[in-house]
Amino acid sequence: MNQSEIIQKINKLKKEQNAVILAHCYQRLEIDEVADFVGDSLYLSKVAAESNADVIVFAGVTFMAETAKILSPEKKVLFPRPEAGCYMADMIKSEDLLEFKAQYPNAPVVCYVNSSAEVKALSDICCTSANAVAVVKSLGAKEVLFVPDKGLGGYVNSQLSDVNVISFPGFCPTHMRILPEDIDKMRAKYPKAPVLVHPECRIEVIEKADYIGSTSGIMKFAKESSAKQFIIVTEIGVVERLQRDFPEKEFFLITERTTCENMKWNTLSDILISLEKGLYEVELDKETSIKAYLTIKKMLDVK
Repeated sequence: MNQSEIIQKINKLKKEQNAVILAHCYQRLEIDEVADFVGDSLYLSKVAAESNADVIVFAGVTFMAETAKILSPEKKVLFPRPEAGCYMADMIKSEDLLEFKAQYPNAPVVCYVNSSAEVKALSDICCTSANAVAVVKSLGAKEVLFVPDKGLGGYVNSQLSDVNVISFPGFCPTHMRILPEDIDKMRAKYPKAPVLVHPECRIEVIEKADYIGSTSGIMKFAKESSAKQFIIVTEIGVVERLQRDFPEKEFFLITERTTCENMKWNTLSDILISLEKGLYEVELDKETSIKAYLTIKKMLDVK
């Protein structure tokens, strides 16, 4: 089968099964051909929960499909490539979090959405890269535990002088490959281009940014800015989509080292097989799912 035939089959199965396909914007560009929604992980889970679909196919990594199931427990959630985990999310297990909490028994735990359902269930509140500062501030605590990302946790700590943010030593390997000298080289080459940085990066990289924001925030900034050139400091998938959607502007990838291998697992063929055979359905323990849902709901209630 060629690509157009695969796309036709997928679209036919979507209608038959009342399915919706979600694609994270780090996925292969070809996935957008069949995706109903493309964006960051929490946005995708929220639109899926609000849709009338019976089946959700999530093209992303494990924690994203789990989050969709947490927010839509009554729906069938399919995850085409179950081996596509998130390196950062895998750096903390429930027992690691319990040990971390025992060291600071009075500090609330803020859990980045890039984490497993079990870790979410043991936390006090979730956050995303877009609202992490607001979430930590909303707790009114002098000391807060942040899991699992020391990159985002370090950024939050730099923004809140009256809160001590103690971060678990997890990190995103893709963003941590980016170095301050990469920024310097690109600025010298494209001096008029604003530098747009994801807060999972090293603090030394973040400090060199003209704009700091989530995946969706970076894409929104690039869309609305009057600038014609941009240096994009995050995963390559963002650059590919910006180049496609705004051909009148130029987008420069900070370094070729920013490909997340796990995000590239899914292909159109995988999605077709997932729909044809019902592979692979996400199943979560009910108690864990309920507790994890509460941490996400608390986050959504933060203004």
